[in-house]
Amino acid sequence: MRDEQVIAPLLLDWYDRHARVLPWRVPPGGAAPDPYRVWLSEIMLQQTTVAAVREYFLRFIAFWPTVQALAAADDAQVMGEWAGLGYYARARNLLACARVVARAGSFPKTRAGLQELPGIGPYTAAAIAAIAYDQPETVVDGNVERVVARLFAVTQPMPASKPHLRNLAATLTPQTRPGDFAQAMMDLGATICTPRSPACGICPLIDDCDARAQGIAADLPRRAPKPEKPTRTGIAWVGFDGAAVLVERRPDKGLLGGTLAFPSTGWDGSDLPPPAAADWRQLGEVRHVFTHFNLILTVMAAPIAGQPHRGNPLPLHDLRRSDLPGLMRKVWDMARDEAER
Repeated sequence: MRDEQVIAPLLLDWYDRHARVLPWRVPPGGAAPDPYRVWLSEIMLQQTTVAAVREYFLRFIAFWPTVQALAAADDAQVMGEWAGLGYYARARNLLACARVVARAGSFPKTRAGLQELPGIGPYTAAAIAAIAYDQPETVVDGNVERVVARLFAVTQPMPASKPHLRNLAATLTPQTRPGDFAQAMMDLGATICTPRSPACGICPLIDDCDARAQGIAADLPRRAPKPEKPTRTGIAWVGFDGAAVLVERRPDKGLLGGTLAFPSTGWDGSDLPPPAAADWRQLGEVRHVFTHFNLILTVMAAPIAGQPHRGNPLPLHDLRRSDLPGLMRKVWDMARDEAER
C-alpha cells in the first residue's frame, strides 16, 4: 500500500535539497514561518502564479510588514497595490481578515479556527495550519492534484475526481513535518511533475508512480471538456475635464469590486447612461477575459463641460496606471492620448 511511510521520507529528502527559494518561505530546517507571510502569500496565490505574485508580495511586505500594519492601512491604497492581481474580492477579504486578526492579537492555529476568518476557505486554512503551525493537514492545490493523479494513475476526469484525489492525498500526509511535506508536493508539481512533459527521470518518486509505469503520466490528470465561455459587451466612458479624468470607485461587491475604474455599463449587468452630456467619440474596442465570460468593451472619450452626474475628476498627474485593474488599464491605454490633445 502506497502511503506516507513510503512517500514522505523520499519527498522530504528531495525537498531538503531542492526547495524553491520564495520570499514568503523559510528554508527547510530554518526558523519558524511567519503566519502573516504564509497567510498573505496563500491569499495572493489563489488562482494566480508564483511569478505573478512575487513582486506584489514584496511590495505589500514593504508597505505593511505586519498584520497590524495591514489592518490599519487605507482601503484605497491596498486596492491600488493589489491592482493587476485580479479577483478583487480577495483584496477586500484580505483587509477584513487582517482587522479581525489584529483585534484578536494573532492568527488561529487550527484549520477550523482559520476557516472562520474572512476570505479563508478549506484549502487556505489547511495550507496555513500546515505551513505556519506544522499541523498535519492535507493541502491540495492544482500541483498536488496533478502529482496525486499520476502517483495513483487516477483516470477519472477532473473536476469529478477532486474528492478522490483529496482522499488519496490524505493517505500521504505525514505527522512529522507536514508543512514541509505540503510545500514539497507543491514544488514537485511546479518543477518536475509539470502539466506537460513531466521530468520523470529525475523525480524522487519515480519508482512509486503508477502513471509512469503505465506510460500515461503526461496524460493525467484528465479533464472534462469545458463549456464555451459566453461573450458580453459594454461601454466604458473616459471623460476629460481639463487636466483631470473622470473616475469612480466600483461597488465593493461584484466584478472588480472596490477598484478604481472609468464609468462603464452593460458588461457587469448595469444599465447606466454616460457620466455626462458630451460629444462622445468612439475610440475602439478592448477585449478582456474573465473567469466565466469574455468581454468586448467599447471605449468612448470626450471632453466634459459642466458637472458630471457620475464619477469624480482625478488630476491626470495623480492617476497611476498601476492603480487600475487589468481591464481598465486596457481602456486607459486606448484613451490616454485624448488627454494630451
